[in-house]
Amino acid sequence: MRGGLVVSCQAYPGEPMLDPRTMAQVAQAAVAGGAVGIRGKGLDDLRAMREVVSVPIIGLVKVGDTGVYITPTLADCIAVAETGCEIVALDGTRRPRPDGLSLAETVAGLRERFPDVLVMADCGSVGDAEAALAAGVDILGTTLAGYTGEREKTDGPDWEVVDGMVALAGSAGARGPAGSDCPVPVFVEGRVHTTAQAAEAVRRGAWSVVVGTAITHPTSITRWFAEAVAAA
Repeated sequence: MRGGLVVSCQAYPGEPMLDPRTMAQVAQAAVAGGAVGIRGKGLDDLRAMREVVSVPIIGLVKVGDTGVYITPTLADCIAVAETGCEIVALDGTRRPRPDGLSLAETVAGLRERFPDVLVMADCGSVGDAEAALAAGVDILGTTLAGYTGEREKTDGPDWEVVDGMVALAGSAGARGPAGSDCPVPVFVEGRVHTTAQAAEAVRRGAWSVVVGTAITHPTSITRWFAEAVAAA
């Protein structure tokens, strides 16, 4: 996945596209366009995607929409891993988790059941990333930068967080998946809306770039164009 594009294929509640078959087809289309990986949410969606794509899948579930809601518990992590995903994404912040377990306990519990599954920590800051590394995660994501209250939401990727995470991941003592000698992979995700931003992420040291809304959410893309046309 290094140096490649991961496409996030997710629909929001109440939308016409919120259907496992539809999301699986969107994932297929993304792979046909050159995606080296897929990020998806929901157990049914993940199972449907697993049947039709062979690239790695970053899987998650969302429980609610506030606080720690991205694969928030160990039970959720296990359920996602059971769908056949190579990577389980979970909230990688320092906030309390709903089941009372620490991030380190969650990672250890998942590895006990699924030793080969990688863990991606969706972080909101460099401080989160430091704690996630200490907890033993395999991949760092900038996913939650601007969404936890710790940092302001930027227009586009939070480049300060990106640079900080890349520096942290490449520091002495930081090791990639399974204790490898490569730097810990940093996946830049969150408000990557242009090809220029995606390329800039790679130039700044991102292992992979995850793009969702700008590729797979037609409602948002339509709104961008509609507002521009109306303004003109």
